[in-house]
Amino acid sequence: MKNLVMTSSMLLALVAFNSNAADINAGKAKSATCVACHGANGISAIPMYPNLAGQKEMYLAKQLRDFKSGARKDPVMSAMAMPLSEEDIKNLAAYYASLK
Repeated sequence: MKNLVMTSSMLLALVAFNSNAADINAGKAKSATCVACHGANGISAIPMYPNLAGQKEMYLAKQLRDFKSGARKDPVMSAMAMPLSEEDIKNLAAYYASLK
């Protein structure tokens, strides 16, 4: 019985994790507005803008949430992050994290 409960718990956790999995293709599509500053492949041609390619997914998502909430202040990024949904943030973070 104990093994059944543990197995069931693990399966539920796996299903929950997969249902929250980000969509890299949706992130790529949403990144069209990011290209002007952060480059087509997440590598900025302008030194004052950071490269996003290869950054850690959780870091990127946190930064976008912070810009959206006002915890991190930048007039341009705050305006860009404001309309993003939580799903958009996860997808964008997954996309940029997937790039080399």
